[in-house]
Amino acid sequence: MSKLMRRAKLSRYQGVWCLMLPGLLLLPMAAGWAAPGVPALAVTADGNGEQTYTVTLQILGLMTVLTLLPAAVMVMTSFTRIIVVFSILRQALGLAQTPSSQILIGLALFLTFFIMSPVLDKAYQEGVKPYFQEEISVTDALARVREPFHHFMIAQTRETDLKLFAEISGREAFESPEQVPFSLLVPAFITSELKTAFQIGFLLFIPFLIIDLVVASVLMAMGMMMLSPMLVSLPFKLLLFVLIDGWSLLMGTLASSFYVAS
Repeated sequence: MSKLMRRAKLSRYQGVWCLMLPGLLLLPMAAGWAAPGVPALAVTADGNGEQTYTVTLQILGLMTVLTLLPAAVMVMTSFTRIIVVFSILRQALGLAQTPSSQILIGLALFLTFFIMSPVLDKAYQEGVKPYFQEEISVTDALARVREPFHHFMIAQTRETDLKLFAEISGREAFESPEQVPFSLLVPAFITSELKTAFQIGFLLFIPFLIIDLVVASVLMAMGMMMLSPMLVSLPFKLLLFVLIDGWSLLMGTLASSFYVAS
C-alpha cells in the first residue's frame, strides 16, 4: 500500500510539473512583452503649444463619439423635422401602421443623408481628411468638423428660440452667430425644427380633414350613422394623395426647405 501511495504522489507531482513547465518556459517571453512601449494614456505637448494624444486615447474618443452618433443624428440634422412630418401625414391619411414605422425611419434617414450631404462633405474635406493625412491635430479637426454643422443649425434656428435659451442660461446677446455655443444652439435648433414640422403637418392635415368632414356630412344626411366616416373617406384620401404625387411633392418640399434656408 505504501508503494502504491508513493507512486500516486509521484504521478501527482509529475502532473503538476507538466502543467507548470509551459508557464515557466513562457516567462521570458512574457517579460519581453511587458517591456515598456507606447503608453496607453498620455498627452504630450509639441513646440507650438498644442497637445497630441496617444492612439489609445484617440480610439477611446472615437468609440465614445460612435455611441453618441444616433443622438447626434436626431438633434443635429434634418431628421427630426422629416420624421415628425411623416408621422403627421400617416395620421392625416388615417393609416395606423401603413407605412410602418421602420419604413418611415429608413426613408427619413436616407432623406437626411441626402439633405446633409453638403455638410458632411465639407466636414470630411476640411476636418477628417486632413487629420487622417496627419496634417492637423485632433483639436483642429474637431473645430473644422464642428463649423459646417454649426452653420447649418444656425441657418435653421429662429432668433426667438435662441433668445429664449440665452435668457434661460443667463447669457447676453451674441455679437455674431459663430459665437453661439453648441450647448445653447442644440435645444434652440430642436425647438425650431419641431415648430416647423408642426406647421408643415398642419398644412398637410387640412385637405384630408376637409374630405373627412364632407364624407361625414354626406353619411349623416343619408342616415348612415352606423357607418364609420373614416372607413369611407380613406379611399378618397389615398386617391387624392396618389393623384397629386404626394410622396415626391412632400419629400421635394422638405429637401428644398432646408436648402433654401441654408
